[in-house]
Amino acid sequence: MKKHILCIASLILILTVIAHAEEKKLLLKTPLCFATSMPVLGDSIPALAADIEAASNGSIQIKYYEPGKLIPPFEILEAVSMGKVNAGFGSGAYWQGKIPEAALFSSIPFGPEADEYLAWLFKGNGMALYQEMYDKAGYNVKVLPYAIISPETSGWFSKPINSPEDLKGLKMRFFGLGGNVMQKLGVAVSLLPAGEIFQALEKGVIDATEFSFPAIDQKLGFYKIVKYNYYPGWHQQATILEMLINKDTWNSMTPGQKAMVEMATKATIINTISHSEAIQGKAIRENVETHGVNNMYWSDDMLALFERTWKEVAQEQAAQSPAFKKIWDDLTAFRADYAYWKSLGFLPRKTKI
Repeated sequence: MKKHILCIASLILILTVIAHAEEKKLLLKTPLCFATSMPVLGDSIPALAADIEAASNGSIQIKYYEPGKLIPPFEILEAVSMGKVNAGFGSGAYWQGKIPEAALFSSIPFGPEADEYLAWLFKGNGMALYQEMYDKAGYNVKVLPYAIISPETSGWFSKPINSPEDLKGLKMRFFGLGGNVMQKLGVAVSLLPAGEIFQALEKGVIDATEFSFPAIDQKLGFYKIVKYNYYPGWHQQATILEMLINKDTWNSMTPGQKAMVEMATKATIINTISHSEAIQGKAIRENVETHGVNNMYWSDDMLALFERTWKEVAQEQAAQSPAFKKIWDDLTAFRADYAYWKSLGFLPRKTKI
């Protein structure tokens, strides 16, 4: 009996060695949208790379390049699709100018929040629609969400914003579909990568900005120039980030390698949401106590204005783009069912501290 068990164990070991030997070594050269020095957005990448290398027994290695070192952030999708690089990390809203509906897989004004977003992606039709979007737009990429992060603040301003008139004429860095809302309200919107925002504020190229959640905004130093930080982040209650792999590269991978990458990216989603939730309170307190920041909360009237305007933007986008409409209609139907659960399953929330 003992010999029989030893023979089985030896056979399993031999088969495992053969399986790993048959897996082709793969190096993924991956440009980044966000610096690895940036909490959650960037520092999750080295950990993900290490997990993939360990899980694949070294058959998959990720060599990542800081923003702009290999490919500029806004050119990553094109570069991966064309095979200039075989993978990259980015955000769907960065390609919004070429694929308007891509922003729906990044962040959506007035929700969904992280739990609902993930439910739609992985247990609704979200992932199928996500991949279909890139396929139909002619991009040769496999998409894998690798992060979802906490709500963001909705802007850093040099003075209080008390009415719609205070927004008109402002030059502001703004992201994604929320940027469409701000444009409709008279703001001159530009989308700048992280590394260019502080200098643009300092030189007066922009008057105000939003970028991310408090811990990242603090690291970027916005408080040194503008002291009014507005909450809640109505435009980004949750934000998805994506890993793109060239489709030819993806198809060349073994089933085991594909499974490892998929599992590692899903694990990183857990890491990023838990990390981003854990570090915000301290940053907010330090901003007030050390940096003289005024934490502001939008009035009910201003939030209602943002929501009304967002509904107009969504209707306009759906009318202009059948692809946008298909995704938006599916998400809206999912959210209608989810609303029953949300209204009954959770404790009431205080809007302000």
